[in-house]
Amino acid sequence: MAEEQAQGGEDSGEKKSSKLKLIIIAVLALVIVGGGGAAAALFLMGGDEPAAEEAAAPSEPVKADAIYTKVRTMGGKPMFVVTLQSQDNRSHYMQLYVEAKSRDQAVADALTLHMPLIVSRLNSLYSTQDFRTLQSMEGKLALRESSVDLVREIMQEKIGKPGVETILFTNMVMQ
Repeated sequence: MAEEQAQGGEDSGEKKSSKLKLIIIAVLALVIVGGGGAAAALFLMGGDEPAAEEAAAPSEPVKADAIYTKVRTMGGKPMFVVTLQSQDNRSHYMQLYVEAKSRDQAVADALTLHMPLIVSRLNSLYSTQDFRTLQSMEGKLALRESSVDLVREIMQEKIGKPGVETILFTNMVMQ
C-alpha cells in the first residue's frame, strides 16, 4: 500500500511539472509573438525618425493670453461720439466703441494710465473722418489701422515699446 501511494505521488508530481512546463512555454511564446508584433509595428510606422525630426524642429513660442483694455472717454463713457464731415451739408454722427488688445500687463496698465492722451488723440482722428469714406469696408479698415498706428505711437513715446497688438471696434454706428 505504501508502494501504491509512492507511485501515485510520483504520477501527480510528473503531471504538475508537465503542466508547469506547458504554462511556461505558452507564456514565452506569447512574449515572443507580442515582441515581434511590437517590433513590426515600430518598423512599419517609421520608428524614431519623426520623433527625432520633432525634437530637432524649433518649437513655436507660446503666446501669452490676450488682454483687452476698453478705451474710455473722460466721463467714463465706453464710446466715442463724433460729428463726421460730409459733403451733403447734413449732420452725420458716429458712435464707436474701442478696445485695445495687448499681451503684456505692463502695456495694459500704461494704456489705463495714459487714457486721457489716447482718448484725446483718437477723438481728433475720428472727428476728421469723412462720412462717405467710412460707409465702405475699406474706409473702416483704414480707420482701424490709423487708430492702431496712433496708439502704438503714443505707447512708444510713453513706455518705449508699441505694445498694442491691435485696436478693435466692438460697435460702430453711423447716421
